Amino acid sequence: MRILVAEDEVELARGLRFLLEKNKFSVDIVHNGRDALDYIHAENYDAVVMDIMMPKLNGLDVLKRIRKEGSGVPVMMLTAKAEIEDRVEGLEAGADDYLPKPFSTREFIARVRALVRRNGNYVNSVLTFGNVRLDCSCYELSTDSASVRLNNKEYQLMELFLRHPRLVFSTEHIMDRIWGRDSESGVDVVWTYIGFLRKKLKCLEGNIEIRTVRGAGYLLEEQKC
Repeated sequence: MRILVAEDEVELARGLRFLLEKNKFSVDIVHNGRDALDYIHAENYDAVVMDIMMPKLNGLDVLKRIRKEGSGVPVMMLTAKAEIEDRVEGLEAGADDYLPKPFSTREFIARVRALVRRNGNYVNSVLTFGNVRLDCSCYELSTDSASVRLNNKEYQLMELFLRHPRLVFSTEHIMDRIWGRDSESGVDVVWTYIGFLRKKLKCLEGNIEIRTVRGAGYLLEEQKC
């Protein structure tokens, strides 16, 4: 699941990224409303966490614009403004949730998970293809013969393939989707993690494989007998 966090407090934004990635979300970070609007236009997010008081364009104006354009992406306003009038204004502008600072990290994650479930793209927490299952609630990849727990990036990558089997993903798309636009990692990190997943699928005796499509990218398909 991919989340956009729009927060002008740099340290808080970093903390939210760490917290979300620890809980197996893929995260993009922006620090002003103009960039938030551009990212929402350019990418397909499962949810947006957005501060109200941001430079260039405030969060409410961003929210009003995307709702006017027809975007239904779930949005949670994360802000120091906690008065009833402020909450009402945010909700009436199209926000799905409103969490004032300071907040409990456990509550924040619980609310983000609830927000994602409101997305029309939300599907069952157990993804299945061939004889392989991914339990999204505990990040466990399994077959009838064995199981293994995936780390953060492995989980996000496997989830992407399992939600879209037989669809080819370019290396660049995977980098943007899993590591984010601002990642300092090189494209070789994609090859490395694809290798990790291939080894784990083999150990699990899975009958699916991540195949390289020369000049195009990678896709998940069932192995041919």
